[in-house]
Amino acid sequence: PKEIRRYYEALGLPELEARVLAGLLGQFDSEVVYLHVKKYLEEKGAIVTTMDEAVKRYPDLVKQYFARVFPPGEHKFAALHVALWSGGTFVYVPPGVRLDMPIESFFLIGTSGEGQFEHSLIVADEGASVEWLEGCAAPVYKGFSFHDGMVEGFAAKNAHLRINTIQNWSRNIINFNNKRAVAMENATVEWVEGSLGSKVSYTYPSTVLKGEGARTSIIGVTIANGPFWKENGAKAYHDAPRTSSKIVNKSVSINGGTVVYRGLVYVREGARYAKSSVSCDSLILDDKSRAYTIPHDQVFEETATVTHEAYTGRLSEDKLFYLRSRGFDEGTARSLVVLGFIQDIVVRLPTEYAMTLNRVIELEFGKLSRVG
Repeated sequence: PKEIRRYYEALGLPELEARVLAGLLGQFDSEVVYLHVKKYLEEKGAIVTTMDEAVKRYPDLVKQYFARVFPPGEHKFAALHVALWSGGTFVYVPPGVRLDMPIESFFLIGTSGEGQFEHSLIVADEGASVEWLEGCAAPVYKGFSFHDGMVEGFAAKNAHLRINTIQNWSRNIINFNNKRAVAMENATVEWVEGSLGSKVSYTYPSTVLKGEGARTSIIGVTIANGPFWKENGAKAYHDAPRTSSKIVNKSVSINGGTVVYRGLVYVREGARYAKSSVSCDSLILDDKSRAYTIPHDQVFEETATVTHEAYTGRLSEDKLFYLRSRGFDEGTARSLVVLGFIQDIVVRLPTEYAMTLNRVIELEFGKLSRVG
């Protein structure tokens, strides 16, 4: 469809697909409209398909994981999602297979008053490795649309799973994300979240560290540009000994935007020598904007080590003055300060994904990111 092709090309996805992606899936509203899987994946024995097709072709595999990582009884939006889910991505990487090329799914809401409930299930079996990128976008309509998607990840023993998201829903989208992964013995789960769009957004990637020596990192950047409400954060559940988690979050509020960080670190009794570090920083660019930090730590193991640091500050007038004195106009100077603030998040993305993130920011904020 022309509408999808326009966004597809604006984000540079054709070039990415040709050069660095092992597979690409595109969903328009509730239907998957594009799926391309390179022969590379078939040779590795990996499965990449739509969730609807996976239910038909691999029912036993789907039953093993579907709604087990994120139970529908968790909260009302999870229950609503499981009741109405349609579309989504299914990825299964067999034991010992390590994919060098990432897989991407692109979700577009193209109809006013639409609800999108895609369900994605990403599984890395024992000793396997996979990286998945999720992109989200929508055109601007007069009416509101609703997104209530779910991502379930599973990393078996010694597996590595990385999930990257660039969310750029339009300003008439109400966005709820249900995201959770399970890490077994010595497995690694990484989340990288870029939350840029939507009117109201709730995003809390979480990892359950079920196996001894399991590790997770949850890294996110959130920008609220305008009278919008963005809630973001992360959750790490330490259920086994010698597990570790690292949470890094950056948020920017501008033009009356509100950002709320909510984080949870839970260390179960018996999770001996578990370690967790949390860092959440907020930058407020004007008097109309707000930022709130609400950390929550529950530690029931005396040998555990949990640290937390947070910073909330305003745009430095000294930095602005210095940049203005070097010939930059005020808008460009502000852009440079913001880009510097989130830089340590952006550099964690692969080069191609960082370029895509810059394009998304440019589409959403124009001058704010053109310097990048």
